[in-house]
Amino acid sequence: MQHIILIGFMGTGKSTVGQEVAKKLGCSFADLDAAVVTLEGRTIPDIFASDGEAYFREQESHVLAGILNSPTRHVIATGGGIVLQESNRELMRNGGFIVHLAASKETILSRVKRDRNRPLLQGDVEERVSKLMQQREGLYDFAHATVLTDHESAVQLAARICKLAEGNCE
Repeated sequence: MQHIILIGFMGTGKSTVGQEVAKKLGCSFADLDAAVVTLEGRTIPDIFASDGEAYFREQESHVLAGILNSPTRHVIATGGGIVLQESNRELMRNGGFIVHLAASKETILSRVKRDRNRPLLQGDVEERVSKLMQQREGLYDFAHATVLTDHESAVQLAARICKLAEGNCE
């Protein structure tokens, strides 16, 4: 009984779809960003402002390792930058069935442009998204499957992910 790990760029639907997958499978759901916020007792922008991105990434890695070591099956919605560290990619490879949620730049922009809780998007949002997408190109390729999230509802996407994971997670 493996965990299902959702990776992908910000705004691709990991948290929303992950909750639906967990509901369908009757298992626990973990959102890494929310878990770090709970652990730290402060928002992600506050963590970035006072301690920096590197500190946030350390906490994110710590939380990921803890959830992956849990005997309880989880659907895990990771943060978009979890793939930046090879050690995290290795943890995920060994910890479950990985699904890369992907979307077009236009879809991502429409989903994140007004979100003030994304410290990496300060300034020109379109420019920042383009730059980050370019920097992360190829880092999600280790996933077992890729699902495009542009044109389906969270419920439809969850059904697809459950079907993909069926033979890999029992």
